[in-house]
Amino acid sequence: MTNKKLVKKGAALALALAITVPALSPAEVAAQGNLKVDSVQFNGMKAPSTIDEMVKTYTTATVTVKYKNGKEQTFPLTYKSLFKSEDKVATVNGEEIPAGTPIDVNGKPIVDPSSPEKKYFVSDAPDSNSLLNPINGKLYMITHYEYQTVDAAGQSAYGLVPASMSLTELTQDPKTGELKQKSVKKIDFSAVNGLWIPCNGSLSPWNTHIGSEEYEPDARQFLDVNSKTRSQVETFAQFYFGDKAKANPYFYGFTPEISVDNKGNASVVKHYSTGRISHELAKVMPDHRTVYFGDDGGNTGLFMYVADKEKDLSAGTLYAAKFNQTGTENGGSGDLEWISLGHATDKEVENIIHSGITFDDIFETSEVPAEGFTAIKQYSYGKVEYLKVKPGQEKAAAFLETRRYAAMLGATTEFNKMEGLALNQQDNKLYIAISDQSKGMEKDSTGKDPVDHIQLPKIKSGVTYELDLQNGQKDSKRASINSSYVALSMHGLVVGEDLPEADAYGNTANVDKVANPDNLSYSEAMRTLFIGEDSGNHTNNFVWAYNVDTKELERILSNPAGAEATGLTAVDDSNNFSYIFSNFQHPGDEVADKAITAINKDELLKAVDEQIGINKTGGIGYISGLPSFTKMSDVNPSKK
Repeated sequence: MTNKKLVKKGAALALALAITVPALSPAEVAAQGNLKVDSVQFNGMKAPSTIDEMVKTYTTATVTVKYKNGKEQTFPLTYKSLFKSEDKVATVNGEEIPAGTPIDVNGKPIVDPSSPEKKYFVSDAPDSNSLLNPINGKLYMITHYEYQTVDAAGQSAYGLVPASMSLTELTQDPKTGELKQKSVKKIDFSAVNGLWIPCNGSLSPWNTHIGSEEYEPDARQFLDVNSKTRSQVETFAQFYFGDKAKANPYFYGFTPEISVDNKGNASVVKHYSTGRISHELAKVMPDHRTVYFGDDGGNTGLFMYVADKEKDLSAGTLYAAKFNQTGTENGGSGDLEWISLGHATDKEVENIIHSGITFDDIFETSEVPAEGFTAIKQYSYGKVEYLKVKPGQEKAAAFLETRRYAAMLGATTEFNKMEGLALNQQDNKLYIAISDQSKGMEKDSTGKDPVDHIQLPKIKSGVTYELDLQNGQKDSKRASINSSYVALSMHGLVVGEDLPEADAYGNTANVDKVANPDNLSYSEAMRTLFIGEDSGNHTNNFVWAYNVDTKELERILSNPAGAEATGLTAVDDSNNFSYIFSNFQHPGDEVADKAITAINKDELLKAVDEQIGINKTGGIGYISGLPSFTKMSDVNPSKK
């Protein structure tokens, strides 16, 4: 839909509503319990065009609800900020510190040694938000602080500084639903050796937060004492433990789960049996046992975990997918074959880690093709390897070197920038974002790669895929998979469009289509897939609403120039109110490199720096104004 059509549609709709429907607030509409919802449609906003707009996090979008009695009601949306990562709203040992400040193994805030004033580190990259269902009448939110872009001296601090999460107690206005932070506490990860780079996360069906640790440090390169990987993990350990000798790459790359008790105290476990990959996000299926994982990076895989018991991810079977391509239209398509990597418990894998195992204990290696060695290529190493699993080390290979072992067994490790996941439970569909469809996902023109399962069109602005979930499936060895939610195929759903050259605002992808999808979240009540961007191809990153019935795509939020849209979470019902959470991180990043002619780029950068701070802070907030669907007698809109 073009912007001009949006304006005309909005004007006509506003006139019709003024004549036929009284102006009602979301709460007032919710009170009319006899109303039944037929459909929900977002009415989008224009892309920002002025410096003032390009600096803000804002929305001018609306949402229209059509009721079964034929009437419609349109609700204006607004963006509300809760706090920024630099705000001193967190409390540690009675001291107020910035929300995004990491803490060490002893619970002390970590000091930036490059700061002349010895200030604390402050992450500029807030990510995942999970709004927990009320606990003992209180509302809590868990937020990730993914990384530190630069230190006080302006040097890269990515992956060197321990990451963190916060637990925020929120107040909720009973009439309007407006949220405000009451208290913010840092979550203690000392029981699991700290927190590596946490990207996205999700709320489990049993009301816990399922987090992530992406870009796992490569254990093979760690053995080289002069390697960048060794230096990174040792720096991390020095900051966290105060002792670089405690550096161990096998501590990181897993799935943390955070529980909050009735007193508001958080506890953490890491699920080692879910495999060690570049965990972007874990999404639990309605059976409370099956979990899918995004594996971020280049030459990555698609993984599925089936737990032994419901609501318990401490033991289960891990699978990896082989992609059998079926087409290239609309991004591409393929069938999925699932390869079992084995079964383990968290305790078994943890014991292997604490035995002091290294990469060389698990694999034999060769620098050239050799009999008995398997050629693979996967993300953490980045080039062709020739590997053989040592006798008796299959479990260690499967759960500590998951992607390598999967490739050795024939799974596909050619995906590029696999990001967020979302579930459409009613239709048994899983959505997955491929932020940048290139590199390993293109046809190998060199003939040097070990395999070439994926040969799809290069689409730098990415594709959001739809996966079909079914019951009664078997793995590659014809053994039954004990899950009702096995993905059998995937096909492109929402496809970006690359531009041959940048437009006047520096966009190298069509500004009216999604570029580089990252965070995904799905609303059952609105039958809408929300897509957040992590795009260098759009100067301003957006949040989009895609109606799975009408196939209409609408822009509903704009973030500051250079800032990534993160923490996307659609909440259909929290005490009878609905929200769309969305954060922004690293504002102003990479804008200086863009070919912007429509406005003065220097003035834009100055405005971002003065009003927010370039790579200094990030924002946590949500889109408000949505109607409540839970007080309606028909909660789920009917399909057209």
